[in-house]
Amino acid sequence: MFEDLKGRRAVITGSTSGIGLAIAESLASQGVHVVMNGFGPADEIETSRARMAEAHGVTVTYHGADMSKPDEIKDLIETSARTLGGIDILINNAGIQKVAPVDQFKDDDWNAIIAINLSSSFHTIKHTIPHMKKQGFGRIVNIASAHGLTASPFKSAYVAAKHGIVGLTKVVGLELAEEHITCNAVCPGYVLTPLVEMQVADTAKARGITEEEVKKDVMLERQPTKEFVTYEQLNGMVTYLCSNAGGGCTATAYPVDGGWTAP
Repeated sequence: MFEDLKGRRAVITGSTSGIGLAIAESLASQGVHVVMNGFGPADEIETSRARMAEAHGVTVTYHGADMSKPDEIKDLIETSARTLGGIDILINNAGIQKVAPVDQFKDDDWNAIIAINLSSSFHTIKHTIPHMKKQGFGRIVNIASAHGLTASPFKSAYVAAKHGIVGLTKVVGLELAEEHITCNAVCPGYVLTPLVEMQVADTAKARGITEEEVKKDVMLERQPTKEFVTYEQLNGMVTYLCSNAGGGCTATAYPVDGGWTAP
């Protein structure tokens, strides 16, 4: 337990499923009040929200901002600050993925990925900084990817966006270094999210191999541990960076990738 996190207030984008939901749950378990954001069936979102609030005795609200729309992002931040009385923690996790060769990559797909995976973080950070400066404290954690540090074929927009997130993280961390506001990126390798599980099944069918072969020989080929990163491992890094103990860490990208990006 990080006792200093109790009572903090966090906005977490893309937190209605997968990694974002796991981070929300982890922070709530530390006593952090949470604003969820993302898409999905309304009843499932409400179930997650209510369960989290009841289980951990914290305030959990939901804002449905479309992270490709700057005006809605601004409203997410301003509404969250007003509802919670401030914002101590910002987790930028929202993201989408499309895969295709560069010369076949659709313009609309490129624009959507850059908007949601990169530009949305600029907008959330821009509007959150004044609140953090006012209270003299802040923790910004951007969920990048191993693909923010290295590259793979057919993922031009995703890799460009995640490299951009790492660069943005460094600039923001340096600009705020004397404000008691940190900004870091976490770069996970493959995490077995519901989306990845669907990709495993689709890839197995397309290649005529087993799902276990897809996991080991395709997805985890470059991950030396040959194991998926767990939610608990990722949550541990994020929670640390949000705590007082992580206050000396800023403007840095931290791999949680089973050795994937080792030089």
